[in-house]
Amino acid sequence: MKIVLITGSPHKKGTSALLAEEFIRGAEEAGHTVARFDAAFQEVGNCRACNYCRNHDGECIQKDGMEQLLPILMEAELVVFAMPLYYFGMPAQIKSVIDRFYAKNSKLLGSGKKAALLATCADTAPWALDVLTAHYQTICRYLQWEDAGMVLAPGVGVRKDIEETDYPEKAWEFGKSL
Repeated sequence: MKIVLITGSPHKKGTSALLAEEFIRGAEEAGHTVARFDAAFQEVGNCRACNYCRNHDGECIQKDGMEQLLPILMEAELVVFAMPLYYFGMPAQIKSVIDRFYAKNSKLLGSGKKAALLATCADTAPWALDVLTAHYQTICRYLQWEDAGMVLAPGVGVRKDIEETDYPEKAWEFGKSL
């Protein structure tokens, strides 16, 4: 299976980065091909709502990191979003990438892709990840993508915290199980 994993954290060794690494390790051990796109380390402009893409066969007027991601995204059978919770939502870095899906909306909508979510947060409140998971599920619903699953890791503010849990193993198992 062709998988694209899109990260949204500016921390190369952060909590969600560890989940991403372990997911990739498991998926590759299972024989899948994984391409990783680290949104926080790419130049990705916000969607300008100019509709240039509507008049140019899905080509965006902006020439940035999305030119690297979009071909991989279009070929992927599974799209994995890995991110920390930022103020009870997704980080702006990954939100900008998702907003830019608009250029390829007609090809992404109903494309039969699957999606997955790997998310971390320092908060331990049982409801802390509710808005993020609801947003992810809404994106899946709109695009008609099948939710392949989630690994949610609350209570892990820094790398040391998550290393002392079974969340990395759960991410590895999830990748391996595909």
